[in-house]
Amino acid sequence: MSDPGLACCTPLTGTPMSAEQAEQAAPLLKALADPVRLRLVSLIAASEGGEACVCDLNEAFDLTQATISHHLKVLHSAGLLDRDKRGVWVYYAVRPQALAAVANLFDTAALAPA
Repeated sequence: MSDPGLACCTPLTGTPMSAEQAEQAAPLLKALADPVRLRLVSLIAASEGGEACVCDLNEAFDLTQATISHHLKVLHSAGLLDRDKRGVWVYYAVRPQALAAVANLFDTAALAPA
């Protein structure tokens, strides 16, 4: 797994991205482009302590546990989530540095007049 908690993501409004920067940023955006995955990230980030058990996440959707697990795997593989297995349950937490990298892409400060 690559580490997208990177400084890869320079603002789109600053200097043009290099091909390498675009290659690093695209998996983050692709992972978030699905409504279920976007909602999963939101649910986890808003959970008490910033983490959520997969058992609690399953209840929030009318989807199978296998489908939810697949979406969580995609988010984890993209570097957006950390996971911690505790007994039979897996807990997920949002990687703040990965979300910061995504947010930095859309930093419009470069558009403000000097």
